[in-house]
Amino acid sequence: MTKHLFARAAAFAAFALIAPPASAQNSPPPAISVSGEANVSVAPDLAQVDGGVTSEARSVREASEANNAAMGKVLLALKGAGIDEKDYQTSRLSLQPQYAQPGPNRSGPPQITGYRASNRVIIKVRDVTKVASVIDTLVTAGANEIGGINFVVTQASKALDEARTRAVADARRKAEIYAKAAGVSLGEPISISEEGTAPPPVFRSKMAAPMAASPPPVAPGEELLSITVNVTWAIKGQ
Repeated sequence: MTKHLFARAAAFAAFALIAPPASAQNSPPPAISVSGEANVSVAPDLAQVDGGVTSEARSVREASEANNAAMGKVLLALKGAGIDEKDYQTSRLSLQPQYAQPGPNRSGPPQITGYRASNRVIIKVRDVTKVASVIDTLVTAGANEIGGINFVVTQASKALDEARTRAVADARRKAEIYAKAAGVSLGEPISISEEGTAPPPVFRSKMAAPMAASPPPVAPGEELLSITVNVTWAIKGQ
């Protein structure tokens, strides 16, 4: 029995001497990690126009009724211009009292002199070349507030596909520089990740020109979209 236990202990000790330490087994292989960047210019494919009507009257009812009537004409004009009802939505309704400040020789709180009602809508223009025409439709129908224009890239992630390829190539270029400087050879990529999540639609705001008899010129321009990838490359022969 004693001889058997001694033999097992000797075999275990021999295995312990041959087996590598656990920390050496779990250590990651030598690698080079770099980031690659790329950009792409894309023309906006959607515009959002903010406009509406503000009405003033001495009473709440008069201001509300006047504003409702004016806004009704604006909505009918949008529909008549061929804009789908799903492409315009009320963004803000407000009804506020208007005050007169006391004179220099009078005291007391400001006095209500009337009320101001406001109704704003956001219109999606799916053909950006028609933005000026939509603004003209709003103004002609009675809109007296044009808040601004947002140009949108709705398919930003799809537009970045070309940039993703260039970003990986940029990462390889950097990794090869480091590998050469270190005197090693670059192997296969171990991991590739993109920073953040898929990009949301890109918005760029423009204030509309002052309302005039003719549509103001509108230039959508282009958006510069950027992408960054993180790539880890194995070192060959390690």
